[in-house]
This record gives sequence, structure tokens and C-alpha cells, in this order.
Amino acid sequence: MSDWLEATFTQQRPRAIAALTRVFRDIDTAEDAFADACLKALTVWKQDGAPRDPLAWLLATARNAGLDSLRKSQRRAAILSRHNGEFQPMLAETLDPDEMRDDVLRLLFICCHPELDRRDQIALALRIVAGLSVEEIASGFLVKPKAMEQRITRAKKKIASHSVAFETPNPEERGARLGEVSLMIYLMFNEGWSTSAGPSQMNLTLCEEAIRLARLLVALFPAMGEQAALLALLLLQHARRDARIDEQGKLVALDDQDRTLWNRTDIAEATAFLQKAQRINHRGVYIIQAAIAAAHACAPSPEDTDWALIESHYAALHALQPTPVVRLNQIAAQARLHGPQFALEAMESLSEDLSNYRWFHAMRGTLLQEVGDHQAAIAAFEAVMALAPTVPECVAIKDKILISKKELGHL
Repeated sequence: MSDWLEATFTQQRPRAIAALTRVFRDIDTAEDAFADACLKALTVWKQDGAPRDPLAWLLATARNAGLDSLRKSQRRAAILSRHNGEFQPMLAETLDPDEMRDDVLRLLFICCHPELDRRDQIALALRIVAGLSVEEIASGFLVKPKAMEQRITRAKKKIASHSVAFETPNPEERGARLGEVSLMIYLMFNEGWSTSAGPSQMNLTLCEEAIRLARLLVALFPAMGEQAALLALLLLQHARRDARIDEQGKLVALDDQDRTLWNRTDIAEATAFLQKAQRINHRGVYIIQAAIAAAHACAPSPEDTDWALIESHYAALHALQPTPVVRLNQIAAQARLHGPQFALEAMESLSEDLSNYRWFHAMRGTLLQEVGDHQAAIAAFEAVMALAPTVPECVAIKDKILISKKELGHL
């Protein structure tokens, strides 16, 4: 397959699968029909050239392929009886941009079905919307392909048993659904940026697919600041990917990263999206997080970082999202302003809530090293090791333990 054809299929897949799911009200039928249309395009487009509107061609071809397949199977009777009626015609010349937007939103919301746990929601979105193979998704979640295939199949069956998932959202529902979809994309990126466990710190495939879905939301809802802010946040984080792991595979702290390796194109694009969100006068959790990431990205060196600005952003974020993790990040910024002892005392109130959060213990260990309490620092770092860190994190923590042991004269 040529690079152009593959890129075209990838670009059109979310809208095509979304529209076909509305038509057939069955995810498997929609996926099979789209696959048939892509196979036909490989022959027809190479012979006759690409159509003026690839999406319209793929939709019309896929719809016909799907209907032909249903006529030859017993699934047609089951689908028709479940949804009470014939399929509505879908002509290429009558595609409605607003309807297509709702189709994609509905498809993403189908993946966010409340009966699915968050990981299954993400896996389903990667399979249905992004089109990743079961093997690629399984690799991202560190499970066997067979197990991932079974999980995705079970998730589809849960959705199929709730026909309400296929209904068009009304205007009041869109805001809530869009927020849920945005959160799913945000969590998908976070899982890629800092994997839950395993040999790698990052899964760039998950990060890139989250960014692609975030771009899709911006294209569908260009006037909404939260989606522009979300994309800005993901791009600002992703810009640091080449500096985050060194040549030996070790995790590199933000202050120690080679900033010449940060992707300035990503940072410039993210800045434009952040400014767009600010012009819309939007205030939400993503725009604040993007502003924090931008403060780091715009600092030419660690010493030039505006920690007072970052701390104020975290204070604003905590007002909107008063979670222990947000408060921990605010304290990390306060440590730069008021010193490690101040931060250690502030962290005491979070010790119970974040007892199973490895970043809490890692931060505490580092601060204890700074104040010279190396025995307590070792205990904090050992608490990190007990919480199944990734391999790069494990190496970094062992290095810190070694430093404290040398200070104590244990080596």
C-alpha cells in the first residue's frame, strides 16, 4: 500500500466508521464495511485515480458493501429486528458536516460507555476509531494479543446490548459527552507518557494516537477552547519526548534534560492553540495545565523557569480540581520558591491519600536528600520500589538510593 493511500485511510477512518455505525447501528458491520471499501479503493483508485471526495467515495462504497454482506447473512435479520426498520440511504452528495461531527462524537462516546472500565474504553477507541491492530494495542498495555482481543470483543458485546449508545446526542448531552471523550484522550496520552508498569517509560504510539484524536476534536469543534487547550497540553508534553530518556535508557529529570532536543515545532504549534483557547476566554483544567507546560517549554534553562507563575497556575488548578495529586504538584513548585523543608511539611497532609502513589514517595525522597536526611530518603525510595515502578524509574531510584548510602558511609 502506498504511503498516500495509507494516510488517506487513516485520516478518513474516524468519520467513516462513525457514519457507518450510525447507518448499521452495529460496530462490527461498520468496521467490516470500511475494510471492504478500502480494499476496493486499492484497485479502483490506482486504476482511475483518487476521487474528488475520498470520504464520500469510501462511505458510499462501504455502505453498499455492508448491505450486500448483511443480505447474505443472518445478521441482517437480527440487526433489523433490534433497530426496527430499514437503513436510511446515505448519498455522497448529501453528507452533512454537522451530522458527521455528531457521528464522530457519538462513536467516541460509544467507546466511553460507562459499563466499561477506563482501560477498555481506551483500547476500544484505539481499535475502532484509530484503527490500531489488536497486536499493537496489546503491546501498549503489556498483555497478550489473545487476551486483548477477548477484552475488545466483550466490550463490543456490552455496547451492542445497549441500543441507546447509538442514538444522536442532543445539544444538552454534547457538552457532557465531549468532556468525557476529552478525559479519555487525556488519560490515553498519560498512559503513553508514563506507562503504568513494564520495561518502557513511554509508549509513543499511545501518545501519538491521543494527539491525533485531540486534533480530530479541534477540527470538529473549532470554537471550543477546552479542545484547543487539550491539544496544546499534549503537544507541549510530547515535545520533550527525545530528551526524556538518555542513550543508556535512563529517565532524565526535567531540569537535566537537553532542551535543544525539545521539538520546537510542536511547542510553536501548541503555543498557537493555547493562545486560541485564551482568546476564546476559556477557563478549564486543560488550559491551566497547558499554561504550566508552556512555562516550562518557554524557559531557556531550569534557572530561568518562572516558578512563581507555575505555582499560581497550580493554585488555580487546585481550585478547579482539588485532588491530592494536583496539590502535590503545587507543593513541588512551592519547594522551588520556599525550600525543601517547607515542602516536606506541606506534604505531610497528603501522606495517607497518596500512600500508594509512587511519585509522592519519589518526590519526598528527593526533598529528604536535599535537607540531608539520607536515612529517611532511603526509606522513601524503597517505598517507590515496592510500588512496581517502570524499569527506567527503577534504575533512577536505585541511583538515588546509592547516593544516600554513600552519604551515610554504607558503601
